[in-house]
Amino acid sequence: MTKKKDTKDSGSTIALNKRARHEYHLDDRFEAGIALQGWELKAIRAGRCQIGESYAVVLQGELFLVGAQITPLISASTHVVADDRRTRKLLLHRHEIDRLIGRVERDGYTLVPTAMYWKRNKVKLEIALAKGKQAHDKREASKERDWQVEKQRALRNHNRSA
Repeated sequence: MTKKKDTKDSGSTIALNKRARHEYHLDDRFEAGIALQGWELKAIRAGRCQIGESYAVVLQGELFLVGAQITPLISASTHVVADDRRTRKLLLHRHEIDRLIGRVERDGYTLVPTAMYWKRNKVKLEIALAKGKQAHDKREASKERDWQVEKQRALRNHNRSA
């Protein structure tokens, strides 16, 4: 009987969208596959991917990732035209797509990618249903974050002196 080896790629993060938590209220999260070309996969393995300015959109009952940048390697093939910001299809089950379409069209949500990662040698994208924050919400979140830091600092100092 052979044991399955854990690869170093399984579960590792490729790209994060840190700005998403600041700009949006994130609700439900979904894991989607991405339809990639060969040169894109090689570029992702080399760490040349950014999802900070990307979003997901619904077109004709399917989901697509728009604005994600995968910069081609210098050694990419010359017979392939590499478009680094092309629209990529997201792969989900039909019932998940229907649920997302309903929330986006009826409830006014936006689909925001939050993370791209490896899962069993496949590239996965975590997308979240999100509503945009207004300026006062962002200030409130910043105050709450600062308060948590101060509270932890005070507790640490209190525990040291005790």
